[in-house]
Amino acid sequence: MKLFSPLRIREIELKNRIVVSPMCEYSAKDGHPQPWHMVHLGSRAVGGAALVMTEASAVEARGRISAADAGIYDDAHIESWRPITAFVKSQGALVGIQLAHAGRKASTAEPWLGGKPVSIANGGWEPVAPSAIAYDNGYTTPHALRVDEIRAIVAAFRKSAERALAAGFQVVEIHAAHGYLIHEFLSPLSNARTDAYGGSLENRMRLALEVTTAVREVWPAKLPLFCRVSATDWADGGWDLDQTIELSKRMKSLGVDLIDASSAGLVPYQKISVGTGYQVPFAAAVRKQAGIPTGAVGMITDAAQADTILGTEQADLVFLAREFLRDPYWPRRAAKELGAKLEPPPQYQRAW
Repeated sequence: MKLFSPLRIREIELKNRIVVSPMCEYSAKDGHPQPWHMVHLGSRAVGGAALVMTEASAVEARGRISAADAGIYDDAHIESWRPITAFVKSQGALVGIQLAHAGRKASTAEPWLGGKPVSIANGGWEPVAPSAIAYDNGYTTPHALRVDEIRAIVAAFRKSAERALAAGFQVVEIHAAHGYLIHEFLSPLSNARTDAYGGSLENRMRLALEVTTAVREVWPAKLPLFCRVSATDWADGGWDLDQTIELSKRMKSLGVDLIDASSAGLVPYQKISVGTGYQVPFAAAVRKQAGIPTGAVGMITDAAQADTILGTEQADLVFLAREFLRDPYWPRRAAKELGAKLEPPPQYQRAW
């Protein structure tokens, strides 16, 4: 049984192979996590996950998807995150943060308020991107970043990693997926630049690799660094698996320990073949061809399925998102189904 076997990465050990995937909660205030985040993340730690990841946490205020997104772009955010990281660790789980910049998909409303772009006149802000290409009809045309502005964003990722360490996080994940800024630079569908950050694969990977280098320089060698990628745009002429494998090789050489292999999110006309475990083959291909550990995501819902993914060496970890929204105690249910032992908190022992 692989699902409940430990995994050591650098100098930390995951007690099992189950990870709470980053899930936006749209419940922060000025980037500060709220009591909702303590309960949301804390309950998944109580539920038995080995690693609890925060939602995408912006490295700049303008890098938030919405005004209600969490952030790590201000020193004041450190104190807001500390009680949450302390509680998660007190439950025997590791705690990680996903560092993110929404790029051209920034300045939108919360999903339950329609999720549409919010104009500057209505409290939004100007999004930024590699090129002045809007995500979709009705979206604000983003400001095409100058080279000096790109360098400032790389520095923002670096500083945010330093804040994450001060806040008590043990894992950092760079968000380079789902159509957000780093992914926008990677894909020729959103990157029409003719300078050192556009055109060739080498140039389109430049921002991702510079961010990786900057974060790894300040993130302690004893702690893991992950990167979430979209393995394909699911659109002709876009980012694809072969390019993902090359990026993963380069990231491994720069100190990334695991590729969290997702997909899509770059363009509204994507055509996704959705099904149970539909993204697992991406994790398997990256793992085999880039020689780096991977995390599998995407419609992983039951214990046997998750254990099979790991047992057949398609991935090293499973990242669950929506299933964790439905059941914070999924690892405990999975342990019961597979006959594994997962110790409950002492407050709950009488139920076991």
